[in-house]
Amino acid sequence: MAQYRITQIDDYEPLVGAEVVERIRDKAAKLKGLRVANFNSTYYGGGVAETISSLTLLMNSLGLRTEWRVIQGRPDFFSITKKMHNALQGAEIDLSKIKKEIFEQVIYENSLRNFLDHDFIIVHDPQPLPLIQHYEKTCPWLWRCHLDLSRPDAKTWNYLRRWVDNYDAVILSCKEFVQEMRPPTRMMMPAINPFAIKNRRLGDREIDERLAHYEIPVDLPLVVQVSRSIRGKIPKGSWRHSSWRANKSMPG
Repeated sequence: MAQYRITQIDDYEPLVGAEVVERIRDKAAKLKGLRVANFNSTYYGGGVAETISSLTLLMNSLGLRTEWRVIQGRPDFFSITKKMHNALQGAEIDLSKIKKEIFEQVIYENSLRNFLDHDFIIVHDPQPLPLIQHYEKTCPWLWRCHLDLSRPDAKTWNYLRRWVDNYDAVILSCKEFVQEMRPPTRMMMPAINPFAIKNRRLGDREIDERLAHYEIPVDLPLVVQVSRSIRGKIPKGSWRHSSWRANKSMPG
């Protein structure tokens, strides 16, 4: 019979130290057996999905009964929520009445597909945000916003606040992202899974091959940020930089 294994909290000890591991284990022991449901918009294709994928497995290994549910929607729904996603990070958006109706209708349909009898509900980012409206609230609901909310489009933020204000707490990535809202806010820095394949250490031969493939010069030291070339991912202050615009088609 095949022997299956997932990453355990003890595997992190060489990276974070025994004290941190023990502190997490003690906290998890107090929550053992609690039922947790996570909602987001996709099983793959971004950092949020990668985070939930690793986190749900780790939480289950620590004794929390943790689920992961993904909302379903038509292409026009995801086109609208992508624009909302960008607007919360400062882009302009034409959020018309029909777009709002599509957004809210799809979330209502998803609420009918998902029966919830949990001790905690964690909703990730704006796409599933209105779910809270369609359930009798019997447990804490947390909104985990992974976006840069430092300068959101005002109309979009005001529209979404009708649901944000019903949550019991909002978790943001840093204090600069805090906006006016009713729930208390908490900070949780984003992190990678060091055991994911794409985060493993590359050998010298693999590094040389990738640098050669993308024709990256190596005669000087490199300062590198690995991310998509979009407004929400580039280094602070470089959005208007001409060299970024000239190279925005480069892979990454």
